[in-house]
Amino acid sequence: MSFDFDFTKAHLAEIISADADDWYDALCDLLPKYGITTERRVAHFLSQCAHESGGFEKLEENLNYSAKALLAVFGRYFGEPPKADADEYARNPEMIANRVYNDEYRKYKMGNTEEGDGWRFRGRGLKQLTGRDNYTRFGKSIGMTAEEAAEYVATPAGAIESACWFWDTNNLNDIADTDDVVKMTKKINGGNIGLEDRQRRYKHAMEVLGMDADDLGADAGDVVDIEDIGTLRKGCKGEGVKMMQEALGIGADGVFGPGTERALKEWQKENGLIADGIAGPKTLEKLLD
Repeated sequence: MSFDFDFTKAHLAEIISADADDWYDALCDLLPKYGITTERRVAHFLSQCAHESGGFEKLEENLNYSAKALLAVFGRYFGEPPKADADEYARNPEMIANRVYNDEYRKYKMGNTEEGDGWRFRGRGLKQLTGRDNYTRFGKSIGMTAEEAAEYVATPAGAIESACWFWDTNNLNDIADTDDVVKMTKKINGGNIGLEDRQRRYKHAMEVLGMDADDLGADAGDVVDIEDIGTLRKGCKGEGVKMMQEALGIGADGVFGPGTERALKEWQKENGLIADGIAGPKTLEKLLD
């Protein structure tokens, strides 16, 4: 199988900020394998992955947190005993991963039950594949063990194929056959985080590939307006809370608990807002922009 159009390295260089030489051959080998062969499918794939990875430049999860950041972002795992001491873990990504991604301490399991699994199966690739369970499923699809898949995802080919696997598993080609970036984004991250950038990237990719992208799904009624969310505070639940948690980079369970409040206060303080742990219109507008 091959592309249904002439996809060149020059096209790719205009769509991603990373060096196209590092990615073009692997994309040509792998995208057709997963049916990503038309202009729309390629534009959707490249634009979504470019948003998730900073233009194909950020391929590994950054876990280099200070003690202060650990308390704000991972308050469920760090703090007063019996929680872990944030100062002991600060600026040690491997220790942090092995704590926060260890099933022993998690409500939502990732399959990380062996010593070192948190670091071994940390987020990698264009779609940040994370956890032994996900690496096992991906590895099985290409005839690799979870450990082999972890090494593979650290390469350009593996970073691409793990994203293709996610794409195929979630039947995203069906959505990609439309211009509906809203529906695509909701399928990928469960909300609309980064929607404006994703739409911009998709429209640009389509133009580079010689296509029009007029209807990006912006009027599809799926976008949650800030005014519809209202004011969020501890005790609130729902999609609005989940969107806020995703923007804060913390576990998005849709429940505004003490950990979410701490993370929000820290973010407000860092962004020049009143650090009251309450997400009103000003906070949400800046946070969800």
